[in-house]
Amino acid sequence: MHALDNPIWQALTTSQAEFAESCGQARRFPPEVTSLGAFSSPSSAAYDALAELLSSDEVVALLLETQVATPAGWTMVEAAPFLQMIYQDGKPPVMSPELIELTEPDVPEMLALATLTQPGPFGRRTRELGRYLGIRRAGYLVAMAGERLRMPGYTEVSAVCTHPDHIGQGYAAALITALVARIRLRREQPFLHVRQENTRAIELYARLGFITRRLLHMVVLRKHAA
Repeated sequence: MHALDNPIWQALTTSQAEFAESCGQARRFPPEVTSLGAFSSPSSAAYDALAELLSSDEVVALLLETQVATPAGWTMVEAAPFLQMIYQDGKPPVMSPELIELTEPDVPEMLALATLTQPGPFGRRTRELGRYLGIRRAGYLVAMAGERLRMPGYTEVSAVCTHPDHIGQGYAAALITALVARIRLRREQPFLHVRQENTRAIELYARLGFITRRLLHMVVLRKHAA
């Protein structure tokens, strides 16, 4: 199996193992970091192990190779096909706005922007997973992107979002290009995940040098109350 076929598991068992909360063949990030979790392979025992890591009514987001029926003891909150795209080669955008590195004091604004734009699971400690860059206009954070999952040889570009009032300014392209350059300097390959229905984002990523590697399924499950 390729490392990117089960990227959350690979991250939690290698480069980001220090974040892992573990039980048997299940792992998850602390909920204040992100709701992502994983197991080595889906099975009743794996779901039971994952349930041991969650409180009643808590949710976990999984990236699965195939869509599965909702397991006993869980409620399906959301399920959607996601494309996994991997960077091959691209040209930087003409526009290059001033980018800033986001730090702990920026977290409230990062959370507010993520809540408004819904780029995916994002918590108050998500910034700890990697480097996050942003763009400010008139003192306000209007766009950001950063690094989320990491494993030997690969880093995920994630949380790509722009305030609705600032779409169309090339901010996402500038942020992604800067992150890609930094990841490649570490001799790692950038990758990302995007909803299959998000054709606008997919077209942008393709222009920036990403190609589709495979289809995965994001499943958000809620553990039943005891």
